Amino acid sequence: MAEVIKITKKNDRKGDDGYKIVSVRMKDETIAQLDELSTKTNRSRNELINLLLQAAIPIVKIED
Repeated sequence: MAEVIKITKKNDRKGDDGYKIVSVRMKDETIAQLDELSTKTNRSRNELINLLLQAAIPIVKIED
C-alpha cells in the first residue's frame, strides 16, 4: 500500500480575476442615475458601482 497520496495543486480557474459576484437590491431611481452616468461615461453599471464604492468607503465616518 502507498505511504503517501500526492495531489497536485489545481491552477486558478479561468476567469478568476479576484472579483466576487454580489447581488444588491436598488431603487429604480438609483438604477436610472447609474444608467445616466453609464451613458455619459461609456462605462458599465458594474464598473461605475465599483468606482463609486472605492471612492466612498475611505470617506465613511462611523458615528457612535
